[in-house]
Amino acid sequence: MKKTLLFLAAGLTLLAACSPKEAPVAEADVIGKPEVTVENGRFTPELMWSLGQMGETALSPDGSRIAYTVKYVSIEENRGNAELYLRNTDGQGEEIRLTRTEGSEFNPFWMNDSTIMFCRGTQIISMNVNTCAENVMAEREGGFEGFKLAPNGQSIIYVATVPVQRPENLDKLYDGLSKTTGRINEDLMYRHWDNWVDEYPKIYLAQVANGVVDMESSIDIIGADNPYECPMRPWGGVEQFNYSPDSKMIAFTCRMKTGKAYAESTNSDIYLYDIATKQVQNVSEFSMGYDQNPVFSHDGTRLAWESMEHDGYESDKLRLMVLNLTNGARIDYTSNFDYGVSGINWSDDDKEILAVVMYRGMQEIFAFDAATKAIRQVSHGYHDIHGFQMKGNDIYASQVSISYPAEVFKYSAKDSLQEGTKLTTINDDLLSQIRMGKVEEKWIKTVDNKEMLTWVIYPYDYDSTKTYPALLFCEGGPQSMVSQFWSTRWNFQVMSGAGYFVIAPNRRGCPGFGTAWCEEISGDYGGLCMKDYMTATDVCAKEIAAIDQNRIGACGASFGAFSIYWLAGHNENNRFKAFLAHNGMFNLEQQYCETEELWFVNWDLGGPFWDKSNAKAQKSYAQSPHKFIDKWNAPICVVHSEFDFRIVASQGMAAYNAAKMRGLDARYLYFPDETHWVLQPQNSLLWHRNFIDWFDKYLK
Repeated sequence: MKKTLLFLAAGLTLLAACSPKEAPVAEADVIGKPEVTVENGRFTPELMWSLGQMGETALSPDGSRIAYTVKYVSIEENRGNAELYLRNTDGQGEEIRLTRTEGSEFNPFWMNDSTIMFCRGTQIISMNVNTCAENVMAEREGGFEGFKLAPNGQSIIYVATVPVQRPENLDKLYDGLSKTTGRINEDLMYRHWDNWVDEYPKIYLAQVANGVVDMESSIDIIGADNPYECPMRPWGGVEQFNYSPDSKMIAFTCRMKTGKAYAESTNSDIYLYDIATKQVQNVSEFSMGYDQNPVFSHDGTRLAWESMEHDGYESDKLRLMVLNLTNGARIDYTSNFDYGVSGINWSDDDKEILAVVMYRGMQEIFAFDAATKAIRQVSHGYHDIHGFQMKGNDIYASQVSISYPAEVFKYSAKDSLQEGTKLTTINDDLLSQIRMGKVEEKWIKTVDNKEMLTWVIYPYDYDSTKTYPALLFCEGGPQSMVSQFWSTRWNFQVMSGAGYFVIAPNRRGCPGFGTAWCEEISGDYGGLCMKDYMTATDVCAKEIAAIDQNRIGACGASFGAFSIYWLAGHNENNRFKAFLAHNGMFNLEQQYCETEELWFVNWDLGGPFWDKSNAKAQKSYAQSPHKFIDKWNAPICVVHSEFDFRIVASQGMAAYNAAKMRGLDARYLYFPDETHWVLQPQNSLLWHRNFIDWFDKYLK
């Protein structure tokens, strides 16, 4: 890997000092908050993309200020730009914009109470938040994916990517062919989610002196000869490694596998790296599934992390595991708790461990007593908490709901079952002009007499004397909770603004309702989970008089789109009048041979379709939607993207072609440059306009 030695003096100021209320302006135009007019209080896709998108947050060491990034999007330029903002945690004073540049800032991290570090472009920069004066601390040609500064300020861990080393016998085939676009592979996991695996991330330790990172001192913590990821693709970030409080140890997450072994296994581990001796120790060998996101206690004697028990089951319960570093004892704090944890934080006195828990349709903060293992719920409300930071008893959480995008809310660690106090006001001015659809919590009896939470979102202009069309929303995952999420793809309030009821069931397979409920879907894709969808639709249509039973459609992505294809083949009573499927599995045999994460299909489908002795697998493939194409009887819109490597584009093309060959009304929306999601603003607007137009055509 090419490294660049930073030669700038620590005190070199890149931008002129500024008053806290007015950050420096770059010469190029900077994308900022747009001017928007709201008509009739209706929430549209265009308004959704006008909202500021809060990203990462960072609490100052003394807890008095919180920094956060906010991204605004230019539809015309088809891109966004994130800037860094600051607010007092006591709620007093105004929001301060710290940066005003064309390049997005990310990974805010406090060096001390007056200095914040962040990444921009190819640099790590420090800024005095009182003057907005910036200094370059480090620079690297390929840039940085993230970093953390040691508690003593004397070293830094940074994430950088390195190229995959191809076998020499293949490299020589490319001699003199500088313009070839061909790819030769001889192993699996040559592509992952949305990228060809041409490079992978590693963590490096470098020394810091006088405000400058000595890049030449960089040490590859995992070892230059070990081609293993840290953080793990595709979701891992800086939460996957941490310093000990004395800055002498580093705990990190790694799955030390490549190729076919990587494609078949979720067995990652937690490793301890001794900075002085450079020795590495695996502290989670007992656990066969994902082990990730280690966090030291404040006294440095214990290490907590998220741990899964089973290899190959990516949706296993995330246990709260704690290792005593003094005597080697370990405790599973969730052994008698039927829900998983994420985003672990220790209280200042280390007497409690707090974490986010997916709980009955919400994501809440729970506290685990370190001595007694007693559990209490700290937050309570209709919201999702995505993560939080603490200082003393104060908790600062990034929080969303079906009706608002991310903002910072404040909680107290001393209280239980509390609703937070909103601290930031990023989108208040725009949201105050919008009439959001009412969100109703509805518990429905399933065919086997269990309780299923279904969210019902009303049309924004709801009038009890009128009737409206409705959309069944089918969740992806499949092990993914239908929570109080906010999304720029499946946004329930956009559907409400288009004049629809939304029926969103937490069918079999959704976490947050106990382990047994989540596990019932594996190997039974065409079973109870599909009956759950039908039950939720029928009950809502019967009990909510404003839903027109003759104008109900269904939509979903990923496993949700599999659900659409399956429901389309089991629509005997014409329950659904139109369908829309986004990036879904249509032919499960095809899916087994095309997907990259083999552990998923091995666990959830049961294994390869050619294993005729495997009852679980044969049951799965017998329920493949393509086997019921002869029974399709309603219009269907298929959406798929080229850079979706988990469910490749041929699945969508096959479904669309089959529908047309059957003589059905069908539409195909294809994105050659999108992934499992639709992330580019103009592509997203086309997606939403197509979505609304398609259902309006058949349901209005």
